[in-house]
Amino acid sequence: MTNSNIILSVQDLVVKFNLRGKILTAIREASLDLYEGESLAIVGESGAGKSVFTKTFMGLLDANGWVESGSILYKGEDLAKYKTEEDWIKIRGREFAMVFQEPMTSLNPLKSIGSQVEEAVVLHQGLKGEKAKEKVLEILDDVGISEPIRRYHQYPHEFSGGMRQRVVIAIAIACNPKILICDEPTTALDVTIQAQILDLLKNLQKKYKLTTIYITHDLGVVANIADRIAVMYAGDIIEIGTCEEVFYNAQHPYTWALLSSLPQLGVKGEPLYSIKGTPPNLFNEIKGDAFASRNEKALKIDFVKRPPYFQVSPTHKAKTWLLDSRAPKVEPPESIKILRKQWQVKANG
Repeated sequence: MTNSNIILSVQDLVVKFNLRGKILTAIREASLDLYEGESLAIVGESGAGKSVFTKTFMGLLDANGWVESGSILYKGEDLAKYKTEEDWIKIRGREFAMVFQEPMTSLNPLKSIGSQVEEAVVLHQGLKGEKAKEKVLEILDDVGISEPIRRYHQYPHEFSGGMRQRVVIAIAIACNPKILICDEPTTALDVTIQAQILDLLKNLQKKYKLTTIYITHDLGVVANIADRIAVMYAGDIIEIGTCEEVFYNAQHPYTWALLSSLPQLGVKGEPLYSIKGTPPNLFNEIKGDAFASRNEKALKIDFVKRPPYFQVSPTHKAKTWLLDSRAPKVEPPESIKILRKQWQVKANG
C-alpha cells in the first residue's frame, strides 16, 4: 500500500456534540488512511465512536454535532469544511453509501421494493423507464434475491430480516458508490444469515470494485472479511494493522482485552473474560491513555500523557507507551500468547 492509492485521508479529526448545554467530545483527534479497493474493519465496544466517525464522511451527524477541527480529504477536497446540504448531495450516494444495521427502519413500508431501489438508480445512474427497471432487476439478482421480477412488486413486510438487509444493500449498490460503509450490517440477523450477508458483501466488493468500511463490535465477524483492522476506543483509533497483525500480534492492552473476550478463546468450565470497568466520560477532558483506568498493567505515564503512535511494522501501529523503548516489558494475557504462537506456526509452516 502506497500513498498513491489512498482514497480517503482523515487527519486529527475532532467531533463534538452539544447535549443539554454540555459539550461531549465524541471523536478525539482520530486519524486514518483508507486505501482504494481495500476492506477495512473498525472495531470497538458500543460508544467508542465508530458510527459517528464514519457519519462525518457523509454529513450525517445529528443537528447538535459538528466537526471542531481536523480534515477529511477525498479527491482533493476537505469534506470537514462542508457545511450545506448542497455540498453533501455531491458526495452522498455517488461517492459514499451506507448500509445501516436495522433494515426495517431503512426501508419505506409504503413503497414497493423495486421502486425504492429504482429511486437510487434514477438519481445516481441517470437511467429511466425500462432501462432503470432492468438495472434494478440485475442488482436484486446480484444481492441474492430470487425471482427478482416478482419481488420487485412486493413490500418490505413481505420479506424476512435477511432479505430486507439484502434490499438495503441493493439500494446502496444502486447508488454506484466508490466507498461502501457497512454499519453493523449483521447485528439484527441470526448467525447463519450473518455469514451469508458477509459473503455477499465480499462478492459485491469484487464485482463493483468497492472500497468497504465495516463497523462492528465483534472481532470474530471481521476475521474473514477485513484486509485491515482499526481498533477504536473513546473516540480515537488506538491500533491499526493488517487483519493478521491485529489478531496475532496485537500491541495495545485494549486490543488484548477485546481479543481475550472472544468466546473461542475461552477455557471450558471457566467464565468468559470480560473487560472490567466502563469507558471514560467523554464530557470530561481525558488525560493520558483513555484505557488506563481499566488497564491492570497500566504504567504511571498512562495516567499523565497521551501516547503517540508507535510503529510496529510498515503496516501496523499502536498508541501505547508499552512500545516506548524506555517502557518495562509487560507480558500480554495468556490468550494473546496463544494467538501469537499460532501466528508463528503459520508463518513458519
